[in-house]
Amino acid sequence: MAAMTNLQVTDCSSLFALRLPHRPLTLPHSRFIAKASLQQPHHRSSSSASPPSLVNRRQIISQTASLSLSLATLSTLPPPVKSEEILSEWERVNLPIDPGVVLLDIAFVPDDSNHGFLLGTRQTILETKDGGNTWVPRSIPSAEDEDFNYRFNSISFKGKEGWIVGKPAILLYTSDAGESWERIPLSAQLPGDMVYIKATAEKSAEMVTDQGAIYVTSNRGYNWRAAVQETVSATLNRTVSSGISGASYYTGTFNTVNRSPDGRYVAVSSRGNFYLTWEPGQPFWQPHNRAIARRIQNMGWRADGGLWLLVRGGGLFLSKGTGITEDFEEVPVQSRGFGILDVGYRSEDEAWAAGGSGVLLRTTNGGKSWTRDKAADNIAANLYSVKFINDKKGFVLGNDGVLLRYLG
Repeated sequence: MAAMTNLQVTDCSSLFALRLPHRPLTLPHSRFIAKASLQQPHHRSSSSASPPSLVNRRQIISQTASLSLSLATLSTLPPPVKSEEILSEWERVNLPIDPGVVLLDIAFVPDDSNHGFLLGTRQTILETKDGGNTWVPRSIPSAEDEDFNYRFNSISFKGKEGWIVGKPAILLYTSDAGESWERIPLSAQLPGDMVYIKATAEKSAEMVTDQGAIYVTSNRGYNWRAAVQETVSATLNRTVSSGISGASYYTGTFNTVNRSPDGRYVAVSSRGNFYLTWEPGQPFWQPHNRAIARRIQNMGWRADGGLWLLVRGGGLFLSKGTGITEDFEEVPVQSRGFGILDVGYRSEDEAWAAGGSGVLLRTTNGGKSWTRDKAADNIAANLYSVKFINDKKGFVLGNDGVLLRYLG
């Protein structure tokens, strides 16, 4: 059993990522027809034929009347719909990074909605100062180490204070909205890799590892205390008779972990065969059996406080009611057989889901029904994360350096 009750640090060296189906008539084509009709072939006139000058005059009058009618008809038709008016509510943003980079997290400074940071693999940190329209690489000297190629997993801001965590173990802190970053030393005894961090108050943060360790600090990261008494492996192996399928002698890690606004966590085991929850004040993670045959891909919190659950093969389930539960019901989605990897709520009614091969889905009734948005159909990338900073600013992150920006 790996007890963590007394895991604390006392100095900075010890601790611690529509085209309307409408083909518009065009005036150039009508003019072409009129002009072609006016060109008469040369031939001999018969005795019964009208004089050439009379024929041409009649035809000119006839063609002029026809052209006038065409113009009148055109003026009564609705204007053609421009392609830009039928595009999705998302646009792709070009990024100055290698195609192989996987984007992992994004955050903006609360006091400046135009200033944000974007993280990813291959030591990727990008910065924007125009709301996410353009991004530039950001160099942080304290995060540059010739022996490591960091994977930056998570970023969070509270006021001007911000935190970044990554793998191999690295913790960065800023007190000036990201103008400068300092590296906070970490303990080599940290259980697992840091996968999530949340700025909670002044000089305070909450950090989670992929082995279920939760630590909190209130002094800029110089000291940390354990919020749970043991790792997930220790909890599950101690409760072999808990009835959790696949929990016995568990040695895996979290596949995903998500935090609710009020501090509750839900995490999925690395093999997707069960999930765990934790609420502030609980000494241990609470394991739960999955009520679905297929393995769990990801889980998170709805805007109303309930849970959403994704399974492999593109299935989406919603919990019945709010809070922590094991009672879920499936919602039909047009995933085309591709896995759905994440869900992000813009409001209590509207949410977006993203997944493999550019799958993008939208609900406007809290998740009861979903429609497919074709915005990313031609993007050959998996979309991993949906992040709404507020109801007007949102992003979808994917591999191969794919970033989609919400247009609203």
